[in-house]
Amino acid sequence: MIIGVGLDGRLSLKLPEMREAARQAASMGFESAWTPAGGVPDSFHLCDQWSLATEEVLGHPLRTGISVVPAPRSWNPLSLAAQAATLGVVSGNRFVLGIGTGGAGASYWNNAGLPDRPIAVMRDYLQVLRRLLAGETVSYDGPALHVDQYALGGERVDVPVFLAALGPQMLRLAGEAADGACLNWASPEQIAWSRERLGEGAAKAGRDASSLVLSMYIRVCVDENVEAARRAFATQVLGYALVRQGGDTTLAYRGHFGRMGFDEALRELEARRDAGESIEQLCDSVPEELLTEVGYYGSASGAAARFAALSSGLDETIVRVVTATKTLDATLYAMDALTPDKIRAAAA
Repeated sequence: MIIGVGLDGRLSLKLPEMREAARQAASMGFESAWTPAGGVPDSFHLCDQWSLATEEVLGHPLRTGISVVPAPRSWNPLSLAAQAATLGVVSGNRFVLGIGTGGAGASYWNNAGLPDRPIAVMRDYLQVLRRLLAGETVSYDGPALHVDQYALGGERVDVPVFLAALGPQMLRLAGEAADGACLNWASPEQIAWSRERLGEGAAKAGRDASSLVLSMYIRVCVDENVEAARRAFATQVLGYALVRQGGDTTLAYRGHFGRMGFDEALRELEARRDAGESIEQLCDSVPEELLTEVGYYGSASGAAARFAALSSGLDETIVRVVTATKTLDATLYAMDALTPDKIRAAAA
């Protein structure tokens, strides 16, 4: 299993601090560094900076990845392929592109100027991206995308394309047409269920499921002030798990948490929020099982063992750092508690 680190704008680190965090990650033995799209600096430039910074430590760039780019909302597939190919070249083929829908529901797709057919849309993006990155001249006419005789103008670039997937249809599509799947906020049981759906998609397409990578961010907030760590971690969980007022509880992350058995608890929290309670107030009432099934908060001493257990079934597990205090030292403290050596020792 590959063990990587995930860093993002919520850590409030300056670009030089992000570079230093990557250098430290390489020194600590992390095997990849990941970031989501969005924010400044943008994720492509950040991965480029990480490649340069870690080459100073390792003699070659650390493997980097974006998980994930909200492709339909933000990117034309042709320009996205060019950006990904450039990073593939710069990194010596040590870059992974993760793509996802970036949203759900009819209004979202209408605003994106695309049909409310997420599986069809993402199938189009996968087909076009992977063919362009393979060095092909692409003509394509699908439900969402039309491409007429376009090529990147160079040789094949080895950039794996992963698909962000939560539900059964998107997971099957990843098995059919992607190089891997990016999970998020999944319990070990949900990881196993996701692996089965990925395999079903691979079987349908006549592909070898063992060649596909199942990857996931596992968020951790490591702090000796356990109360502060719990609050910071719970805030991030609720940011994903609660549906907006009047929203569809079966879609996106809300549906995902519902499938894992947390629908009743979330309905109660949503009702309290709609009645006027703040997220800060709700944090104290989040069921402990909801937090501990999808990540870790607490002291450094218990972090590696719990992280190893939460990573069961993954091909690539990513230590996605959450901090109670927005400093580089807090980020490095979490990383040091969860180095690959410590996680593997705990797993053994």
